[in-house]
Amino acid sequence: MILDVLYDSLIDSLRLLPFLFLTYLAMECLEHWTGGRMQEIVRRSGKAGPAIGGLLGIFPQCGFSTAAANLYAGRIITLGTLLAVFLSTSDEMLPVMISENAGISLIAKLLFTKIVFAVAVGFLADLLFRGKEEPRIEHLCEKHHCHCEKGIWRSAASHTWKIFLYIVAVSLILNYAIAMIGEERLAALISDRPVLGLFAAAFVGMIPNCASSVVLTHLYLEGVLEAGPLLSGLLAGSGVGYLVLIRVNEDKKDNLRIFALLYGVGVAAGALIEVLGLKF
Repeated sequence: MILDVLYDSLIDSLRLLPFLFLTYLAMECLEHWTGGRMQEIVRRSGKAGPAIGGLLGIFPQCGFSTAAANLYAGRIITLGTLLAVFLSTSDEMLPVMISENAGISLIAKLLFTKIVFAVAVGFLADLLFRGKEEPRIEHLCEKHHCHCEKGIWRSAASHTWKIFLYIVAVSLILNYAIAMIGEERLAALISDRPVLGLFAAAFVGMIPNCASSVVLTHLYLEGVLEAGPLLSGLLAGSGVGYLVLIRVNEDKKDNLRIFALLYGVGVAAGALIEVLGLKF
């Protein structure tokens, strides 16, 4: 079991390396090449961010959610864009459905529903919570001692390496805990609970580990889970994006607000699907 935990943790973390490195490299380019113009560029852009984020988030794995967490910490993207990415991210849902021959119609309906909720919530969040904070990429350098003076490539590599080690360490702990608890017990939290199932599914979805999306998807395909709880869990979940956000965003109250919003949206969306009697 320990070897399996080590293997799964390393493989899951290695998949994120390209996303992490490219994100930090892009942020370094913005900081070093645009200079004082960067603030004006960001100030004038980003209005379509939630729509773009909602579309990017549907890609398998959680690479875009980790990228979004870093970009939000530097205030390169808005809160609405971050929420859109996190809400649309499905982690392992898409690969599981494809491997189980779930059907194009089912997959398309589910992804479309996630995108609609993600984009709508993203634009609403930007309308209600749009702050006046300036881009602050430099705070990452101050926090992680990234060797900026030695070039953008080394700085980006330094950021990537430190965050990668952090993700590996936390993933090891989470994978071991889930292995000890068992996916069957996670499934028992959700199934056969008409109302509490929505809250439980959103809670399971927020576990920053691919096991949550796998459990939710399998339960739905086996007919144990209804569409409402499935959507609650998949909307609330964003893979290890949560871990990266906690690590790079220094505003803890802001992080708690984001988690609360995502959890609330997940439960509310699932309840709406249940009330309307919609199926995927």
